[in-house]
Amino acid sequence: MNVVSLAASAVILGAALGTGLLLALGRMPRWAAPSLTRRVAPYLRDIADPRGLTPLPSTTVTSPWRLTRDRLASTWVGVGGAGTVARRLRQAGWAQDVVAFRATQLGWAVGGLAIGAVVVVMLSVVGRGAPALALVPPLLAAAGIVGCDNRLSRAARARITRVEEELPTVLEFLALCLAAGEGLRDALRRVGEVGSGVLTAELRGAVLASGTGSSLPDALLAISKGLDVPALSRAVEHLVAAMDRGAPLAHVLQEQAVDAREDAKRGLLEMAGRKEILMLLPLVFLILPLSVVFAIFPGIVMLRLGVG
Repeated sequence: MNVVSLAASAVILGAALGTGLLLALGRMPRWAAPSLTRRVAPYLRDIADPRGLTPLPSTTVTSPWRLTRDRLASTWVGVGGAGTVARRLRQAGWAQDVVAFRATQLGWAVGGLAIGAVVVVMLSVVGRGAPALALVPPLLAAAGIVGCDNRLSRAARARITRVEEELPTVLEFLALCLAAGEGLRDALRRVGEVGSGVLTAELRGAVLASGTGSSLPDALLAISKGLDVPALSRAVEHLVAAMDRGAPLAHVLQEQAVDAREDAKRGLLEMAGRKEILMLLPLVFLILPLSVVFAIFPGIVMLRLGVG
């Protein structure tokens, strides 16, 4: 065995020893047992619930790692890009904040780094180590960060697409409720109760916010600002303006529903055009060259045979 193989074996044995020690420490009474306050609290009604239903606090040995991770995530947030990440988190409907998302990205990076280290160690043990393998762990760590960010972007785009698809139907149903004599808050509440999509869930949140101190126009504007969908923002702005002027809301919502339908048709036509171009790529770069080869190659072979 060479020096690299010995070092790889030492890393594997050291990692196994460290994992075993951490597991053993985690099961020791000093680390794993509930605190004295937690054990006494169920017997004191003025301090805690007598049934002891409050979940146990985390007392594992991973708390220093979590503290370090949160500090690194907070530092990362201070560097920049927090506004864009917050907007995408809001569009995706995720409950975590920017610091929690950066912490998740750090976790993905550490996971990629660990996988890369395991790959390098295993290749070194079997005698296939090379200096270029030192680039594998940082590359996998960077791939973990980028993959987590792409996952958030895909979730945000998918949710925005669902909102755009649901918007015309929701606006038409709101216009129908308003034309039937209901108020705007009652119409929004009815749509939130009947519907089951993303936009109806947002409307339920707006109704709840308006019932807990916020005005209904402010709640609707907050939804349009958070989702950042052009058609929804335009509809909410026209609706708020109609509320301020005292204009008939049903007519405004019907016009916005028609505009949303037209936007959906336009988007569908644009997507069909892009798909058509993508369908032409294999035809131009694969099928057409093969057809030319099949047409010309026999003639070339016959010419060579005739010349010979």
